[in-house]
Amino acid sequence: MSFSGAKLALFLGPDLLVIRRDDRPDIPYPDYWDLPGGGREGDETPQACALRETKEEVGLVLSPSNLVWTRSYQRPRGLVWFFAAHLPASAVDQIVFGSEGQGWQLMAPEVYHAHPKAVKHLAEQLGHYTAQLPES
Repeated sequence: MSFSGAKLALFLGPDLLVIRRDDRPDIPYPDYWDLPGGGREGDETPQACALRETKEEVGLVLSPSNLVWTRSYQRPRGLVWFFAAHLPASAVDQIVFGSEGQGWQLMAPEVYHAHPKAVKHLAEQLGHYTAQLPES
């Protein structure tokens, strides 16, 4: 399967885990709020890519069974996979921030969706996921 990377909308309780990208001119979306994920390494699957990147970026270890939704979409660099997962709010205590980015925070999904510094195509994919969730 050919794809360039994977992203994960990771909910801790009702909130979304977001990562503030580094503010460097040599990367896409500098200083924007991003989701865990990144580029494919070797011949890993889309799920393995999203789970590896999440572990590297925020120290959370998820299993494929934690992934509750998936969709692929075309980007300029190729096919990208988008996943969603939910963990209890208490998982925040297990976060160990990695070496990429300026920091992390929890954000309500509707706030991320409308945030001027949200990565637009990720906010759109998030909207596809949250639109099919039951009203709470």
